[in-house]
Amino acid sequence: MTGLPPTASSVAAATRLYLEWTLTGWRRSISLVDRAEIQSKAFRYHPAMWSPQSSFVDAEPAVYWTSQPRSVPIQPQLHIDTSADLVIIGGGFTGLWAAIEARLRDPAREVVLLDMEQIAFGATGRNGGFLEPSLTHGLENGLARYPVDEMRTLLRLGNENYAQIADFIRANHIDCDLQEHGVIWAATAPYLAEAIPEIVALHQEWGQDTIPLSADDLRAEVNSPVYYGGVWSRGEGGLVDPARLAWGLLRVALELGVRVHERTRVTSLVDAGARVAVQTTGGSILARKVLHATSAYPGVISEIRRYVVPVYDYVLMSEPLTEAQRAAIGWRTRFGLADGDNQFVYSRMTADNRILYGGWDAVFHRKGVDPSFDQRDASHQFLAERFFRTFPQLEGLRFTHRWGGAIDTCSRFAVFFNTTHGGKVAYAAGYTGLGVGASRFGARTVLDLVDGLQTERTELRLTKMRPVPFPPEPLRSAVITFTQRAIARADRSQGKRGLWLRTLDRLGLGFDS
Repeated sequence: MTGLPPTASSVAAATRLYLEWTLTGWRRSISLVDRAEIQSKAFRYHPAMWSPQSSFVDAEPAVYWTSQPRSVPIQPQLHIDTSADLVIIGGGFTGLWAAIEARLRDPAREVVLLDMEQIAFGATGRNGGFLEPSLTHGLENGLARYPVDEMRTLLRLGNENYAQIADFIRANHIDCDLQEHGVIWAATAPYLAEAIPEIVALHQEWGQDTIPLSADDLRAEVNSPVYYGGVWSRGEGGLVDPARLAWGLLRVALELGVRVHERTRVTSLVDAGARVAVQTTGGSILARKVLHATSAYPGVISEIRRYVVPVYDYVLMSEPLTEAQRAAIGWRTRFGLADGDNQFVYSRMTADNRILYGGWDAVFHRKGVDPSFDQRDASHQFLAERFFRTFPQLEGLRFTHRWGGAIDTCSRFAVFFNTTHGGKVAYAAGYTGLGVGASRFGARTVLDLVDGLQTERTELRLTKMRPVPFPPEPLRSAVITFTQRAIARADRSQGKRGLWLRTLDRLGLGFDS
């Protein structure tokens, strides 16, 4: 497109837009988005003015996944006082899986699922759709935190959990575009490529279907000049459309008799002897048991806030690629793709040949979770620039959707559990970005806890131990900011971790996106 000659009208239009920008006195104060909008409008007339910055200014500020037609009607708000055997707070993946599991275990149990917005509104509908078997945020992170025997158990349970999810999707005809081709970790610098043999050897030692990729091997799969090789974990799960998976789980839950109320915010939990009164904006539910699963959202259990920090991740979704564009980059096999930096970027191809591209930032706000943080120009611009460095063949491509969302990060990067209110309430939180698959394990484990069951899952150290809490403010913000800067320095210094990061490693702490 950039080779097309400009016409007189296109030059005139571009000139008019430039004059509007400069002659009205806006030049010094105009925002990044305004400048990019002007470039974008000019690009429509004069392709030579395209830039990575202009590629996303017309993108809808909305989540692509949940912009699709919803397959299940919105469920009514709660407007009455009622009772239930089990109330689940939070309609994300953990809440949905818990509701289904609760009814499968006991079809007579009265189960009510509450969500303050709509199903798939939060992290469940905003993620990249990477469905992975790991319960520990990767093998290396697990080995650093859990005994060898427990890691063997966690790997087995993770693989079983993944297989059961895939089987459940197929058995219940959930149309979520399940693709089972694993994940490729791509080395974007020579020093990262040097680690490939060691990474592959470790994963193979633990029985994982992992192979090395040379630079040529990787570029044969997905053609990018920035890749120096990679590791293909072929048995490490696959991809889904997360919103369609959530809506499919909602359908199954409704078919099993779960009562679901959307747009119903829980305001408090009140101990009522043998029961718990769940107070909401529309009514009260007297519950025998309560399961709390609100991810990065604060919810009504204050102790969770000691362990969870909400950090924002940002995403771009491209327009569908043409056949010529697909041919230019290859990528015919629909695996997940992530680069090897500490601050990493992840990407994947959708069913309609769009590229989702996200990550890198892990932006912390002292205010917590707020809709005003869903858009961040600096993060989206960085992603656009990195995208076109990764795929220069796609110059001129535009992005149709841009969004952000909060991740429930904890210091060990994996789900943790606890009970409150004398065991009548249990919660799961802290998935740190890998909750699409681990949420089913989390749901079953937290249901074991609230039901008072002793199972293989409840006896794990992962289940019994809480992560190290984050410090209170203002120290929390200072520590997180200092750590993020240290991580960025490590990426600029060929992965060499400074004293601060080495200290956190020894203490079993960290910070990740």
